Amino acid sequence: MRDVAVRRVDFGRFVRPGEETGTGVARVEPVFGYVVEHPVAGRLLVDTGMGGDAWVEGHYRPSRVPLVEALQRGGVELGDVRYVVNCHLHFDHCGGNPELAGRPVFAQRAELELARAVESHTLPELVDHPGAVVEEVDGEVEVMPGVSIVPTPGHTAGHQSVVVRRRDGTVVVAGQSHDNATLFTGDVLGRQAGVGEQPDWLGRLLALDPKQVVFAHDNAVWTPGSSQVSLP
Repeated sequence: MRDVAVRRVDFGRFVRPGEETGTGVARVEPVFGYVVEHPVAGRLLVDTGMGGDAWVEGHYRPSRVPLVEALQRGGVELGDVRYVVNCHLHFDHCGGNPELAGRPVFAQRAELELARAVESHTLPELVDHPGAVVEEVDGEVEVMPGVSIVPTPGHTAGHQSVVVRRRDGTVVVAGQSHDNATLFTGDVLGRQAGVGEQPDWLGRLLALDPKQVVFAHDNAVWTPGSSQVSLP
């Protein structure tokens, strides 16, 4: 039987303003999703690209690759997607959800509560759109054989990552748990050295002995030590 595969999907880029980067200087960031291809259970899509309104267009200046086109570039048709996981519900992670109406969308209870209660958290039409099938979860859960959701709060209270157990090692799709692989590395090294403060869930992810950790806004792939990168 084929192993589970993880493939990156390029949804474009946006400009993060200086007041949000911590440096005072604007930064252009990619926006990635990931297709998890399970040989038995089918395809799961982690994040669906960028939605938008007038404020988003002016504030972030997004340059989008539409969902259908982004998937097709990776050899996947929209109809191939059976499940959706949003790492969180900000506009740049759930923009294509309405195009996937009828598919189960897994989200943490804490994230849904924020999305439905805090006006500025998301664009409501991306969450509770016509045909939405929202599967509320509370904590860690296996959604496909060998594919699990693990809560990784911090960026938002309901942020979650997807853990994919492959025969050659575990891949973690960490979304925006960290803005980039360098920050993740810093937390890992800090935990090892007993320096600084790291999120409580970091130990849970590291206990899974990940071979690779990938992110929503960084091309870089985190690997432990000198492990080779083999992400398709």
